[in-house]
Amino acid sequence: MALFVIGFMAAGKTSVGRALAAATRRRFVDLDDVIAAMGEPVAQLVARDEPEFRRREAAALAQVIADAGDAPVIATGGGAATFGDNLARMRAAGLVVALNVDLDEAARRARGGPPRPLLASAATLAAKRAPVYRRAHAVVETTGKTIDEVVTAVRAVEASAARLPAGGHATFLALGDRTYPVTIDAAPPSVDAIRAVLGPVTKLAVITDRNVGRHWTLPGDVVIELAPGEASKSFAVYEQTCQQLVAAGLDRGSAIVALGGGVVGDLAGFVAATLFRGLPVVQVPTTIVAMTDAAIGGKTAVDLPAGKNLVGAFWQPRLVACHLPTLTTLPARERRAGFGELWKYALLDGAELWRGVAACAAWAAGPEHAAPPSALREVIERSIAYKAAIVGRDERELTGHRALLNLGHTIGHAIESASDGGLLHGECVGLGLVAACRVSTALGLARADLEAEVVAALVSSGLPSELDPWLRDEVLARVQVDKKRIGSKLKFLVISDVGACEPVEIEVTEVRRILRPTVSA
Repeated sequence: MALFVIGFMAAGKTSVGRALAAATRRRFVDLDDVIAAMGEPVAQLVARDEPEFRRREAAALAQVIADAGDAPVIATGGGAATFGDNLARMRAAGLVVALNVDLDEAARRARGGPPRPLLASAATLAAKRAPVYRRAHAVVETTGKTIDEVVTAVRAVEASAARLPAGGHATFLALGDRTYPVTIDAAPPSVDAIRAVLGPVTKLAVITDRNVGRHWTLPGDVVIELAPGEASKSFAVYEQTCQQLVAAGLDRGSAIVALGGGVVGDLAGFVAATLFRGLPVVQVPTTIVAMTDAAIGGKTAVDLPAGKNLVGAFWQPRLVACHLPTLTTLPARERRAGFGELWKYALLDGAELWRGVAACAAWAAGPEHAAPPSALREVIERSIAYKAAIVGRDERELTGHRALLNLGHTIGHAIESASDGGLLHGECVGLGLVAACRVSTALGLARADLEAEVVAALVSSGLPSELDPWLRDEVLARVQVDKKRIGSKLKFLVISDVGACEPVEIEVTEVRRILRPTVSA
């Protein structure tokens, strides 16, 4: 299978591609060399006539794909994946890996190198291209890494892809030797397929809940059904589940499958992270929230009375296997709640995903058990790709990149805890997005009509949108125990526009001051 290496200028595509080809004894192709062989150096052609360059680049890519029978390593120019249907053609012809690089490091690498006519507009260009790069099969971080380290990471993605069944499609979360696929398949995963990913296991335990169990099952050696709902994310249920698994004969050679939504995934993941000091876990998410967020990235947790997810561990799964027909058996409210996370991803990723979510909103607000629209698959795939790219850069929230995934969650989690089960997670995230818009506007960072646009989006998908009734003292007091608080300050996610979000440091009291005056008398 051909390997295409894409990414922004100075990400290291040629250097990594050449080293990767040498390490795996494959032919290396630099697409820019193929273009230059047509009669004009690339930098000169780009500076003279960029549209003509893009036409020649597409023709060169078609030629390389036609000649790719020996599975070469192909490094493309920075803009190749963004033009026409080039990315779709690469994905159809092989494995596409995007190399990510921070802008400061890209500029440093570019100094003293060959001419780069587009470097002057690097920041704008990088923001425009980022959503396209995230649609690669995997995004591998290169910032602060050696060529050998990046080559090792790319080879781990190839190895993970090789373990999938023929014709399988996945997004890969690139974490070196812990790289794993997130699949969306027409059929639910079989136990045999799960065991193939895990390797030999003594016992396979399936943890699910009673609502899921009425519709979807996996025949594990042990099956535990939890009571549905957030109340199961407690120390009492955690302890009981561990005791049941030990009594059923699980040992350090066993594995756990989480079959269900975010509650099941969080609890089962935490059990897997801690029982016998760590067991392999496979996530089989059955809700939109779990497919796009909770099941991916390794966060596991239980709740405390003071707030959600305050005790947990990072524990990456070996596989995340999504099956969209599970969404047809969701209660209508649960289906709508999933759109809280989808709107979040649309605000993070940009206008194209925003339009995609909007196109599916009528289904969210429609009748129960309706089949999902065909567009929903791409929306979910792109949301998965966004999270995989972010977690690959910042698995343990050390650099600040993963904080982006908390958009809407600071106030959303406070509302969810205060609602005591009255609101679902996705509903609270939606309200948290409204709060983020309001804070962003008050800080002078967002356009005045952004909140109204987000409210309209929530309404279109049947989600609650009235924030003011929740801006009570006891709700806002819960922000004091937010996991992202350091001292008196928060890393709060603000929204400038669709596709333009960033963390800012803000006093907790300032967040309360902005939001509290809006409460009705």
